[in-house]
Amino acid sequence: MNLKLRTIFKTEGQVLIILGISMLLPFVTALAYGETASAKAFAYVALPCSFLGFLMMRFINFSEKPLRLRDGFFIVAVSWLLAAFIGSLPMLIDHSIPHFFDSFFEMCSGFTTTGATVLDDVESMPRAVLMWRAFSHWLGGMGILVFAIALLPSLGISGQEIAQAETPGPVLSKISPKMADTARTLYLLYITFTAAETLLLLLGGMSFFDAITHSFGTVGTGGFGNYNDSIAHFDSAFIDFVITFFMIVSGVNFNLYFLFLKDGKLSFFKDQECRLYLIIFALFSVIIAASLMISNTFDGALHSLRYAAFTVASILTTTGFATTDFGSWPAFCIMLLFTLFFIGGCSSSTAGGVKVIRVLVMLKMIRRSIALKLHPNALIRIRVDRKTLSTDVVQSICAFVFLYVAFFFFISICISLDDYDMLTNLSAAASCIGNIGPGLSAVGPANTFSLFSDGSKFILSLSMVAGRLELFTLLMMLSGRFWNPNE
Repeated sequence: MNLKLRTIFKTEGQVLIILGISMLLPFVTALAYGETASAKAFAYVALPCSFLGFLMMRFINFSEKPLRLRDGFFIVAVSWLLAAFIGSLPMLIDHSIPHFFDSFFEMCSGFTTTGATVLDDVESMPRAVLMWRAFSHWLGGMGILVFAIALLPSLGISGQEIAQAETPGPVLSKISPKMADTARTLYLLYITFTAAETLLLLLGGMSFFDAITHSFGTVGTGGFGNYNDSIAHFDSAFIDFVITFFMIVSGVNFNLYFLFLKDGKLSFFKDQECRLYLIIFALFSVIIAASLMISNTFDGALHSLRYAAFTVASILTTTGFATTDFGSWPAFCIMLLFTLFFIGGCSSSTAGGVKVIRVLVMLKMIRRSIALKLHPNALIRIRVDRKTLSTDVVQSICAFVFLYVAFFFFISICISLDDYDMLTNLSAAASCIGNIGPGLSAVGPANTFSLFSDGSKFILSLSMVAGRLELFTLLMMLSGRFWNPNE
């Protein structure tokens, strides 16, 4: 095994410290609401976690040699699994979620911003647990290790390899000369969006607790709610509009916001991926709204458009909030929504899924193939934003899409051993791999994932992490070449 273990351990110590400090938020929440058992549970985990992380950072000397991409992949895979495991411990200790596989599933769902839950009665949970679930979305949305790179650049560890292995999307663009500066800039935007949404939700009548937790879930495109009926609990058109807007905003490539702030140019409409993303949102919203209006599912065009736009935004951005049980909508609408399970948001956003950039390239490949059938000798290049894509990039995108589909069917087959209907299995697998949240049929927005066996929950938990890390990061750990010291 040819990995820089000392540097890896030191980096994991950094992650442990971040997790320990992050637990201060639910700890303070528990004290504020008089939840003694939860306060003790978070303290019992946060203090040893922070202390162990400090020892690892303080007494382990890292190699002066820069990290390779292989090391970055290993660090990222271990960090996400470690975060989910440690994050589950307080809920096991205070017995709010007493079973390990349930707790591990919940925190995998939290940190990967999936939003799928096994809790049948969310409203009975302690406020500290609700805060921790929501904050795990916020931490996982931009990336735990990107957060580490932003706060602790003095470690001297190269951040580019780590961020490249962790950030969703085919590419990660450095918007500043140093990776730490890039990470800090992204988090400044992230915090700004969170604060802005929180303020608007407060104006919409939410309590501060509900406003901040739902902002964590929206900007992180997570989807954990504080109520059994999710956003439908508030029954507010204004709140629906605010959350819809910020879901769409959070699904856009964050580098475009930086370019807007830097140059004042509206790059959103010049960027082909962003344009296709907005077109998909608008087109699906209008078509589904028209279908809902024709079927008299809701009263009038405005109500139909309100619920259609929210649901399309929630699934397209892989957030997972719900304002209605869309599983009871007409079959045509459900099929359109299921199509969105395989698209996702833009690259370098907090959204999951295949990513719009890959869909865009695949569409261009189909058009190129048709053109070559008509003109076999033509030289037709695939271009995105006036840049010609290399053969390696195109092959990589094709390989990912093929792997994504194959992995989707593999997970669907595995969990089918629980003997639920096909739509339940297919949508559960698609939801977890794409980090979407609710599925269809028995795992629809009105239900939870508690029906699955422990084995299926564990498989779905790992599929969330694999999907969040773009499959290759986690699956390459199973490759013999990865562990070969001569490679």
